[in-house]
Amino acid sequence: MTQPGTPLIVTPILTHFDADGQAHMVDVGDKRETRRVAVAQGRITMQPATFAMIQSGTAKKGDVLGIARIAAIQASKRASELIPLCHPIPLTRVAVEFILDEPASSIACSVTAETVGRTGVEMEALTAVSVALLTIYDMCKAVDRGMRMDCIQLVEKLGGKSGHWVAGNAG
Repeated sequence: MTQPGTPLIVTPILTHFDADGQAHMVDVGDKRETRRVAVAQGRITMQPATFAMIQSGTAKKGDVLGIARIAAIQASKRASELIPLCHPIPLTRVAVEFILDEPASSIACSVTAETVGRTGVEMEALTAVSVALLTIYDMCKAVDRGMRMDCIQLVEKLGGKSGHWVAGNAG
């Protein structure tokens, strides 16, 4: 029995392991189909000259952000091929946004992935952000190998049994 005022420690259940500790794909067959949305974000920081090149559209390989947007969308559709226990999901929408921060010489990427299904789209959104940032790195690495990707995280999810979750809120 815990003392009054003592925080209760709750051990989360890892759903990708069975009772014997063996990895398995979660059975979602009994779950209800609902609209599911996930928003993920990340950032890449670079030298000011690299940022200016991307912003002005003068990179030798072409439209860096346009190619990164297509890469993000493609990656979202292939998340289950990259992440071993991830379900293939029929996506209904993938939106990719880039926010350029000139003073910080950084570009933020935000991806919203949506489906109507039995499992969420968090991995699709996170994979899309990661690949968008990797694409920016790949297209500009000849002039700036020191670019840094960080802050890749889920920022919001909607749908399913757990409902609505926003980063920074309890739960």
